[in-house]
Amino acid sequence: METATALRRWPWLKHPFPLLLYLEWVLLGIATLTALPTPFPGRRPRLRRTLEGGWGGEHLPLGVFLCIAALGILGLRLSSQRSQTQKILFTALGFGLSWLTILWGGQRGNSFPALLLVVVVRACLLFPWKGRLVTATLAFGSFVLRLLLGLRRFLDPDLARPERMPRNLSPEQVQGAVFNLTLNSALLFGLVLVFVLMMVSAILTERQSRDRLSLAHEKLRRYALLIENQATLQERNRIAREIHDSVGHSLTAQSIQLENVALWLSEDRQRAGEHLQKARRLGKEALQNVRQSVATLRQPPLQGQSFRDAIQKLMQEFERTTGIQTAIHLPATQQLPTEIAIALYRIVQEAMTNVAKHSQATEVSLTLTQSSTALELIMEDNGRGFDPTQNTTGFGLQSMRERAEALGGSFDLTSQPGRGCRLHLNIPQGGFR
Repeated sequence: METATALRRWPWLKHPFPLLLYLEWVLLGIATLTALPTPFPGRRPRLRRTLEGGWGGEHLPLGVFLCIAALGILGLRLSSQRSQTQKILFTALGFGLSWLTILWGGQRGNSFPALLLVVVVRACLLFPWKGRLVTATLAFGSFVLRLLLGLRRFLDPDLARPERMPRNLSPEQVQGAVFNLTLNSALLFGLVLVFVLMMVSAILTERQSRDRLSLAHEKLRRYALLIENQATLQERNRIAREIHDSVGHSLTAQSIQLENVALWLSEDRQRAGEHLQKARRLGKEALQNVRQSVATLRQPPLQGQSFRDAIQKLMQEFERTTGIQTAIHLPATQQLPTEIAIALYRIVQEAMTNVAKHSQATEVSLTLTQSSTALELIMEDNGRGFDPTQNTTGFGLQSMRERAEALGGSFDLTSQPGRGCRLHLNIPQGGFR
């Protein structure tokens, strides 16, 4: 968001991370301030109107300012999409401009550390961790080399300037103090490098994680819509198939029975009556199947009710329409999340539909138990049963199993011919809390 806003305001700005660009500008500003000449001690500073006059009688380091400006302009065109060779040349140019500030600034190399930090910050954007560590090592080596060049003036008698030596200290003491100062400066710059490297890397990692999370969230949203549409399509196909197989079959058979009634009505009224009774029974079956299909299409299935009330109403409707006796054991469970309650309702609904269509049962029981670790649902009937190994492709069983697995639970079906059917659903604690 921040990058997009910056690019809209300044189309010429080609920087992948404006926040780090602002950090570079701060470092470049510090480098510019440290490159300004300082007034001589004991003299009143005055600003000359020409570059030759400088500040307090010293010349302004125009070349240093040009190097700082060139380094700042390069940062405006920073891009992580460059080739590896271009990235290396870009970093080498940054080091080169930093060293030019020393060559053109003479003894005033105070801006050198800030420029090295700018190069390291840019390397964090251009390279992975290996390249960042190499760049930080080169920056630290450059700083140490700069310190050694400055230390050489004190250690070499030919380059030392006696008038600048403290008169109350011996040359050995001065050299020791300068050496300690040099060592402390190197350690301090090293710590600053580590801090900058870790800080910038952490910022980049956080941004990358946020971008990946946003991308994953968008993919998950699209997948959720796709799965929802797929589930809706499968549910519609299932209902259409059930209506075709059940209602269509019943109405076709009823039509045949009515034709037989018309055929035998004038010749054998008793036989015609038998066909009429069959036609009535088939009509009731078709009506029952239509009611079950309509009940399945209700949205939402719970209709604002609690899970307990919805299941009780479903079982009562099932007993009224099928004549199969039901036994319900529902303890006072805690309020279940809506998605969990809907999934359980659909599983029970599908199981009751299978009982009504295939089991030829006279009794069915439903037991729900809830503990601190799991939620268990058990359904049993006294129907004719079947061999589960011979019924592995049923859409209803597959749908119930998929719903249970989506909750992180397990689905188990036990049945034998002539011994009814038992359905066991187990959902762990994390699936419904």
